[in-house]
Amino acid sequence: MSEVRMVLPSSPALLEFRGPDAVRFLNGQLTQDVKRLVGGKISLPSCVTDAKGKLQFRVTLTETDDGALWVAGATGTQEALEARLTRYLIADDVEVTDLSGKYFLTHFIGTPPPPPPASVMARESNRYGIPGTDWWSPADLDIESPTHHLMSSDELEALRIENGIPAWDHELKAGMLPPEALLEATDISYNKGCYVGQEVISRIKSAGKVNRRLTRFALDAGVPVSPGPLVDSAGADAGELTSVSPVIIEGFRYALGYLKRGASDCFFKAANGASYPASIR
Repeated sequence: MSEVRMVLPSSPALLEFRGPDAVRFLNGQLTQDVKRLVGGKISLPSCVTDAKGKLQFRVTLTETDDGALWVAGATGTQEALEARLTRYLIADDVEVTDLSGKYFLTHFIGTPPPPPPASVMARESNRYGIPGTDWWSPADLDIESPTHHLMSSDELEALRIENGIPAWDHELKAGMLPPEALLEATDISYNKGCYVGQEVISRIKSAGKVNRRLTRFALDAGVPVSPGPLVDSAGADAGELTSVSPVIIEGFRYALGYLKRGASDCFFKAANGASYPASIR
């Protein structure tokens, strides 16, 4: 049995969509197939894109026990997220409620998950690339779990990078194309029909290429690594490192970054001017 680890509770932006047209409406706004949530006990990631297929938000989708749909985003983004999602809400029978600050999100990594209290909604979720469970709890409920290991910020960051999970303001930024961050495997449905930005994202899939791709790298533990440029053997621009693990694993420090199309052998160019091999993992 693996150890169950607990991620410190957070208070994300949280919008509730309720009504007979909620599933259909959100399916036209999000890259994920919202119908996959119906009747299940899972949470799924999704992108919110503009008409050009460029990323605006990354969110998590959850169906509540009484059939409402929750869209959770980064803390503090609720007004902008609601404005974007309701821009096309005209004749649909959908009621939108801002629940931000009323619920906390706690994530447990590992299986089996702990049994939730009666007032907590639990959903399967692979937030960090491995099986886990989301707990949505009322903000006035203290979540304490002395029997589970509370992960430090360094442990969580190391796990995220080791599993190749992109994070906002590091690998994910507004205006980029979601397939660059390999989100087609987790966030995008190519079978559900039209949504805002769908035509562009489908063309990218058909073409089979983007100008850069999220890549995991390993560098020697002694390299003075921080986010910065990657170069090829001739010193030309090959991409950039965006996140560096704070934890050394078996003599290596893992990192995430973007490798330009066509680049292979690459080197990290440190602030001291020296270049160090960056192995693709």
